[in-house]
Amino acid sequence: MNNFIVRTITGVLFVAAIVTCFLNPRAMVLLFALITGLTIWEFSGLVNEKGGITINRMICTVAGVYFFLAMAGFCSGITPSSVFVPYLLSIVYLMVAELYLKQEDPISNWAYTMMSQMYIALPFSLLNVLAFRSQGYDIQYTYLIPLSVFVFLWMNDTGAYLCGSLLGKNKLFPRISPGKSWEGSIGGGIIVMGIAVLIWYLTDKYGVNDLGMNAFEWAGLGLTVVVFGTWGDLVESLFKRTLGIKDSGSILPGHGGMLDRFDSSLLAIPAAVVYLYTLTLF
Repeated sequence: MNNFIVRTITGVLFVAAIVTCFLNPRAMVLLFALITGLTIWEFSGLVNEKGGITINRMICTVAGVYFFLAMAGFCSGITPSSVFVPYLLSIVYLMVAELYLKQEDPISNWAYTMMSQMYIALPFSLLNVLAFRSQGYDIQYTYLIPLSVFVFLWMNDTGAYLCGSLLGKNKLFPRISPGKSWEGSIGGGIIVMGIAVLIWYLTDKYGVNDLGMNAFEWAGLGLTVVVFGTWGDLVESLFKRTLGIKDSGSILPGHGGMLDRFDSSLLAIPAAVVYLYTLTLF
């Protein structure tokens, strides 16, 4: 019971922090810069515990946070594209350094170093693409799309758990995550698409449907987030199984680590960006 209370309190505070931060662009940038840093720090610490692997934890973390802030500055129109140059130099340094460090497994070091940036820093940074959009010479901040992505992920987790508990018989991916079922995943997806249509109705009714998407496009966004969010969860489960751990950390009482909480979003955010850009092509 005590663990349930701790888990509930942590979950409520977590959701409140995410929802509140999206209401203000500065709060969003600051919170997710912190989240990016904590997640990369956690990831690199786990990797360095694996035999023969040694990556530069500090530089990976600082580089990832810098990339997030650089993307925020560029997408909001505050900084020019040259803001990415220091980040690119840091990536070059991390590659070249392995030539001189004489580590046991430099190829794996390179792979995990780049993974910290591609798997964590890049997806979080793409939140800025969802949040800031250009209208002629003006750049406006919108909380609707990035917040909706997280709402879809949360509702998918809840819907999949409930449907899976009641109807689950066929395992979705027993080799990696034996608790997930096809029935739960399908049920979660249907619930999310229903919520997406509800968001369309409410935002259209009150004139805050920023991108002007119709009901089918909103449902498509919801389905995209569900599919890639589920894959994101499975990717993190495979990562933990490879390292032989149950939780990625303990920073969030009752919920594990940063990767445990944001695993789904690490694939869902890039997928949402690609989906929205694809809509503009047709």
